[in-house]
Formats: sequence, C-alpha cells, structure tokens
Amino acid sequence: ETSYTVEQAKRSQDAGADGILIVTPYYNKPPQAGIEAHFRAVAAATDLPIMMYDIPGRTGVEIESDTIVKLFETVDNIVALKDAKGNIAATSWVIKRCGIPVYSGDDILNLPFLSVGAVGFVSVCGHTVGRELKEMLNAWFAGDSARALEIHQQLLPVFTGTFRTQGAILTKAAMNLMCLPGGTTRLPLVDATPAQIEQLRKDLIAGGVTLKN
Repeated sequence: ETSYTVEQAKRSQDAGADGILIVTPYYNKPPQAGIEAHFRAVAAATDLPIMMYDIPGRTGVEIESDTIVKLFETVDNIVALKDAKGNIAATSWVIKRCGIPVYSGDDILNLPFLSVGAVGFVSVCGHTVGRELKEMLNAWFAGDSARALEIHQQLLPVFTGTFRTQGAILTKAAMNLMCLPGGTTRLPLVDATPAQIEQLRKDLIAGGVTLKN
C-alpha cells in the first residue's frame, strides 16, 4: 500500500540513501489515476530523487505512457525510469515526448533500448558480466555500434541462461560458480537444482564467463 512505500522512502532518506527505486503498486491493479497518486505521494514525502520502476509482468499493471510523461514533467524529484515492460515502441515515444532518462530493466533488450535513446541499464546480469556491459555501454556512446553489437551477441547465452528460471535464483548460482559471495535464496524462492546449475554452467561458458567452481 502507498502508506508503507511512503514510510520506507522516509526511512531510506534518514538512513542516507542517495535515491530510491519505486515500483508500480502490485497485485490490486490500480487504475492510472491511482498509480499517479501513488508516485506523487511518495515523491512528496522525500527529497530523494526517484526512479520509477515499470515491470507489469511482476506487478500486474503498467505505468502507461501518458502517466510517465505527466509525472516526469510535473514532479521535480521523479528523475528517471527503469523500464522492464519490453515494449520498445512505447518507450521510444515516451523518450521522444519528454526526454526522461530511461534505464533498461531487461538485459536481453539493453542494446535495443540504447538504440531508441535509453541512457543505461539497471541490470541483473551486471552481477556476473558487469565489465562487459560497461564496455558495451561505452562502445555505444563512443559511436562504435559494431563493437556494442558484438558484445551484445557474445552475452546472449548469459542473458538467456540467467532467466531460464527466476533471475535471482540463477544469479546466485552463477555467482557461486564464479566463487563470488552469491549465497542462498530465501523462501518463497528456492535454490537452483543440480540440473539447473549444470545448464547454467554451459550458458555462462558459452557467454565467455570464467568460472572458478
């Protein structure tokens, strides 16, 4: 509920956060007027910059383009959008209409998002291939689209492999394979099975990831 998000935003500011990522209200599928009011209430409760997070596959409802544009143009501390909607056409129009800084929230669409005006990524696969993603980003903004495409294609097995089941499950498994502190999941997530880990190992190797476990 909105009151909980407002309270968490205040706590984040008091704890010294530099900014907050606010997801669309989930489960009860509010209308766009409710989504707009939710973001306005959170923004009014804090001075922190806010990145809106649009992921209808998880929340059950999208932030429609008109709502994004209105919030960005009228709320000073709404400053960016994490877009995991997978609708490149809609995002293209949003960027054209208001210039909101958009960050890809879907790794396999990172390069396509850059091509329509996104400025970066909020990445799951950044836990395992962060250097490569940085290189792709730098290549794109340096005008070397061929190199950016080469990296994108190199990483396709990683992008696909990380999401063969829930992303956090396989990201933790991947980090453990890399001898990084991935740890274990918490319910309702469950750790990857041996078969899933073996497939993930193949995917990571195919994507050029060096494994140490």
